[in-house]
Amino acid sequence: MSSRSAEPAAGAVTVPAPAAPWPDRLARAVLSLRPLLDVLPGPVSVDGGTRAEAAQRVLHRTTDLLGLPRIEVRPGGATDPFDRVVGGCLGLAELPIDDPDPVERIDAAAKAALAADFDRFTTRLEAVSPDGVPLRVHTAGDPADRAVVLVLAPGMPARLAGHWIRELAREHHVVTWESRGLFGDLAAPPPADFGVPAQAGDLVAAMDRAGVRRAHVAGLCGGAVLAVAAAARHPDRIASLSLWHGDFDLGPGSPKTDHQRNLQALMELAALDRSSAEAIHATLLEAIGGDVPAELAPLVLYPYATVELFARYCELNSAVMGTDLRPELARVTAPALVVTSEDDGTAHPEGSARVAGVLAGARLLIRPHGDHLSLFRGGPDLLGALARFLADQHAQARSGGSGQP
Repeated sequence: MSSRSAEPAAGAVTVPAPAAPWPDRLARAVLSLRPLLDVLPGPVSVDGGTRAEAAQRVLHRTTDLLGLPRIEVRPGGATDPFDRVVGGCLGLAELPIDDPDPVERIDAAAKAALAADFDRFTTRLEAVSPDGVPLRVHTAGDPADRAVVLVLAPGMPARLAGHWIRELAREHHVVTWESRGLFGDLAAPPPADFGVPAQAGDLVAAMDRAGVRRAHVAGLCGGAVLAVAAAARHPDRIASLSLWHGDFDLGPGSPKTDHQRNLQALMELAALDRSSAEAIHATLLEAIGGDVPAELAPLVLYPYATVELFARYCELNSAVMGTDLRPELARVTAPALVVTSEDDGTAHPEGSARVAGVLAGARLLIRPHGDHLSLFRGGPDLLGALARFLADQHAQARSGGSGQP
């Protein structure tokens, strides 16, 4: 069964919410940098425009209050690629710093940002995979509620899906984890196995650590591949699936965008050895971040921060992108929702349509619009579609049919 979401009504007017005061916007932006600042080598220096001196005082006070490394501010453009990424996220040159030392406003903004931050509304747990790899697991919501496991795009910080987690946690116990080898103690040797079965095993390890026996599993982008693999291997643990803009390989003739083909080839090459990874990483840095929204860039580009992270990221994702998913799909029995959009230029929408056609009784939702990065913002249409699917599964279970208990 497939459906296409409706366009907004003709003449409908959307009134934007008033912008938050700039100290609040700055504090939230600084907190979003936490994963990246934790791994970037050396001090970060950003452009403060004509107000560099005032911006330096404000930014130093903000980072100190938030417990993050200091970021240096200078007039003039930044030359390091990640200095530009950080600077674009902060937008210091555009801040209306109209008071030399608005201390009270900065302090209040930092306190409010910390109270609402990802690290406050989630609980972090430490887990161990079946092959002994340490994992960072994040949970939110009431453990007594029905469970949803969110499978992130491999290599992305959990903070990137913060809106998904926050909204789902209103009525569900949400569990997610961060990819093996890319978070935590990066000085430790990398995992020996980055393959799809190992990553699917991490999903179950995260469930076990969070005390979840059975759950709905939602996979985003490459995470959709891991969701399918886990459902095929552990049908007793996966009550239902939703697959969002999945990055699927379906064997010879598999529908893929140019972006998918090029990225897969690049990652396969970079995964060969560290020297190849270093050469490709250096080339990518010349243009990094140009097509990523400033507020998402520090999170989306996290695995590009160092050569070692990038090499591990490529091993992780070349396995995901190069795994023929057809044998796994044939073994999946859980009810599924498959979502894509007509204009996703990153993960080919026809791949999702074919997956929905193979999964027995799957629902296919094709949105008229929705670029790939918009997926991570977790808009009302996406979360609403998931809420309806979960409600249907629960109703079927209560009436004695299949679905999530």
